[in-house]
Amino acid sequence: MATPMGRRTGRPRAVTEQAILDAALWQLDGGGADAVSIRGIAAQVGIAPNAVYTYFPSKAAVLRALVERFLGDVNHDRFIDRELPWRERVEALALELRTHLVAHRGAVQLLLGGPMDGPNALTLRESLSEALADGGSTPDDAARASYVLLVYIFGAIALEVAELDQRRIAPTERDRVSTRRAVLDTISAEDYPRTTETAGTISKDFTTEQFLWGLTRILNGLQA
Repeated sequence: MATPMGRRTGRPRAVTEQAILDAALWQLDGGGADAVSIRGIAAQVGIAPNAVYTYFPSKAAVLRALVERFLGDVNHDRFIDRELPWRERVEALALELRTHLVAHRGAVQLLLGGPMDGPNALTLRESLSEALADGGSTPDDAARASYVLLVYIFGAIALEVAELDQRRIAPTERDRVSTRRAVLDTISAEDYPRTTETAGTISKDFTTEQFLWGLTRILNGLQA
């Protein structure tokens, strides 16, 4: 049997691959991809740094495995249920991804910074195309629409995560809206009339309401 992507054989029995990834995820959550190190992983699981290489040949392999594990942890139950309306399935996936990525903000950098070509990534794209095909899209249109949806989903989440990283905390949506509104209220109405006129709406940029508003408009266009 071929070994899974990024692994080597001959690993110590005392430590599992999942323990390695748990340590890497802890570092990722604490400081992003740059904070992940082989030495730090080794120290956390209690092995020598060289022993990590018996599981993964490089830090890049660890990060790719984290992407795969992250995508594998997404709950696909509603998304792959073909008894549900196709739009409901797409919305369920988008919200699930947003929940996971906001909880593990360092994962956004990984998803956007490298190829999503592992088994779980391919399964996600395959299931998305299937939902769109069930909605009446041709295979080629479903493939193109899948790309458009992933760009929107990951792009919107990346902007939201960037704001959360600047704050160094994860405030509630209500707190986030209040803070953004306070900043917008300091902007000159003379210089930026449209911005100040719609400050109440702009302050909700990084909310579930806005996320679903954009997703709904894209799905409306695809359906049309």
